[in-house]
Amino acid sequence: MTKHSTNDRAAWLAGPAAKCSQPPQVPPQAYRLVLLGAPGVGKGTQAQLLVARLGACHLSTGDIFRAAGNLSAGQLSLAMTAALGYMRRGELVPDATVTDLVRERVGCLRCHGGFVLDGYPRTLAQAQSLEEILKSQNLELDAVLDYELPMDEIVARLSGRRTCAKCKAVFHVTGRPPKIAGVCDQCSGHLVQREDDMPQTVKVRMETYQRNTAPLQDYYRKNGLLVSIAASGTPEEIFARTTAALER
Repeated sequence: MTKHSTNDRAAWLAGPAAKCSQPPQVPPQAYRLVLLGAPGVGKGTQAQLLVARLGACHLSTGDIFRAAGNLSAGQLSLAMTAALGYMRRGELVPDATVTDLVRERVGCLRCHGGFVLDGYPRTLAQAQSLEEILKSQNLELDAVLDYELPMDEIVARLSGRRTCAKCKAVFHVTGRPPKIAGVCDQCSGHLVQREDDMPQTVKVRMETYQRNTAPLQDYYRKNGLLVSIAASGTPEEIFARTTAALER
């Protein structure tokens, strides 16, 4: 596997009317992957490494939500408008709306460079909808990479995070400590522990994730697509396991 350049994902972030400025080169093999993994396992880092190595597009539904807030009303699709409505009311975006966001970006799923789908599907209903969308385009997933880490390690990773109250930079008490304890390296702001990074809160989040994800794991396991990858060690060590699994 060689390293590839990435594009700006304009069609994914802004919707089907937008065009990517630099379509990816066609690799020898275009991988179509779904990433699973609880918060704190380093899934985002692995997505970036995979995109750089495979030449695929990083299709993150979280990035769509973040980008939508910076678009004008005239630039928003129907699905994006609906999703923003739920988010502004503090409600969860329903499965059907998230699927509509993906469906209206079906051109990104057809990308010649392949894709790394991150953040979708999150439920069994979403997984079944994704399968229908892919079938309508004569496409299939190559693998669903499930990054696994013991609960106590996830709690240690997340509860050790510290966020700058001013510039929002993120540090870790052991993994990425600031030069001066409690002080941001970038703006000298005060570092705080977010409420959702408190150990007890993390445990509740993990229990919810495991409860919601178990049916998804079973679904992809039965379809012969689930590949479990140990998420312990450095990002490079985890990535080596990932590429070895794909090459097999």
